[in-house]
Amino acid sequence: MLKSSLRRVRRAHRHIAAKLFGAHSACCLACLLLLANTASAEWHYEKQAIMGTEVSVQLWHENAAEAEALIEGVMAEFRRLDDELSPYKKNSELSRVNRDAGRQTVELSAELAALIDKSLWYSEQTGGAFDISYATLGKHYDFRQHKRADTATTKQLLKALNYHNLQFDSAKRTLHFGHPQTRIDLGGIAKGYAVDRAIDILRRAGVHHASVSAGGDSRMIGDKRGQPWLVGIRHPRDKSKNAAVIPLTDTAISTSGDYERFFIDDHHQRVHHIFNPATGRPTETGDGGRGDSDRLISVSIIGPQGFDTDPLSTSVFVLGKQKGLALIDRLPGFEAVVIDSNRRLYFSHGLEQPD
Repeated sequence: MLKSSLRRVRRAHRHIAAKLFGAHSACCLACLLLLANTASAEWHYEKQAIMGTEVSVQLWHENAAEAEALIEGVMAEFRRLDDELSPYKKNSELSRVNRDAGRQTVELSAELAALIDKSLWYSEQTGGAFDISYATLGKHYDFRQHKRADTATTKQLLKALNYHNLQFDSAKRTLHFGHPQTRIDLGGIAKGYAVDRAIDILRRAGVHHASVSAGGDSRMIGDKRGQPWLVGIRHPRDKSKNAAVIPLTDTAISTSGDYERFFIDDHHQRVHHIFNPATGRPTETGDGGRGDSDRLISVSIIGPQGFDTDPLSTSVFVLGKQKGLALIDRLPGFEAVVIDSNRRLYFSHGLEQPD
């Protein structure tokens, strides 16, 4: 069960930290010089609600005014991306594409074209487990109102939910929907991309220690002043607890789970926001019964950038434990921590303890 898995995580932490990031050391003279040069430096924090989630920034800087300006620049970038990529804002580029691409070929900005190009690459790599056209049916769900698409609507629109309907020309940066009812949503990749953009802003400004997160997507610059960043993976059935705490340095991590946006239906089934494109319905996660061992309720992917860890966390969730971990083990530079429906925790090969 999860308690025994947690004991395993605690035993593995030292091995994980050493394997991924090496040991941290510094001589006394270096410490004295560092203290002399950073006597006025301190951590700066900010949180704001953007892109339908909580965006947080933490950075080390010696100048409070410059730190404040950098943080505002990061938040402004998140707001810009929300204005362009939100399916809920009528004037966003994504909304324009959804209105027009079913009737005619539309031109895309370089940024949206790059996002769609990456999304389609992951669609191919995962056999369609990652598919931004899930919005075709996803738009008929309202988790606050406990509303979902009925059987007739699901059957009618299932053919429209298929990434092969996205007729994308990367050279011309154009897109046409091969089915008039197809719609797209970048919810499985946009936040990871936004976190990367924020990190780029901070790096260009010379920041060496920082963390930016947007919901389940985080990325770090460097370490936390001589120690790794400790990133908690939330217990999927108890939000007051962590299922694991992972030490990370200069990397990204994305978590997808069935506990962020969901409701329990009249049959006591969990209806959540991660769709299985093959069925047009939320991915089945089960509730700890026989035959549920391959189903996942939480997936965390560690890798170089959020532009990849974000879609990979969704992909592994849909694929299930066996196929999902096999995918990660094939991709160099990525690791996974997953929790199945029996609340047991598993690692990709690179994070497993040696025999």
